[in-house]
Amino acid sequence: MALAKMSVAEVEYFLREEFPQAFSGDDITIESADGQTALLRQRYSERMLRPGGTVSGPTLMALADFAMYVVLLSAIGPIGLAVTTNLNINFLRKGLPGQDVLAEARLLKLGKRLAVGEVNLLSGTSPDPIAHVTSTYSIPNV
Repeated sequence: MALAKMSVAEVEYFLREEFPQAFSGDDITIESADGQTALLRQRYSERMLRPGGTVSGPTLMALADFAMYVVLLSAIGPIGLAVTTNLNINFLRKGLPGQDVLAEARLLKLGKRLAVGEVNLLSGTSPDPIAHVTSTYSIPNV
């Protein structure tokens, strides 16, 4: 397993300082990040719902993208200009209202210029994913 270049506390501090519009610490918490995997929790809010009472696609996509950014930062350190180059999401089942959404992110390949990973999104305590995401990030020269 890869050694983390940033701890959860260091990632949180970096995000609050450099990317506060995405991470204010209010609704999303980073439960773990070890340089290879990360677990994030988005606390339930009615703002997450779309008509029909399901968690919206934009909510899930944003959480998955953010989870990939967190696991990548934990692996490469404070390189803020790493950016998403591709994100593919498959919606598998309805995310239920009243439930937190968990994002389990995992790096599949970490290269010098690109990182590829996947994220499983879970609703509440159910072990069955509500969405599966694959993502590629571009890592700038430092």
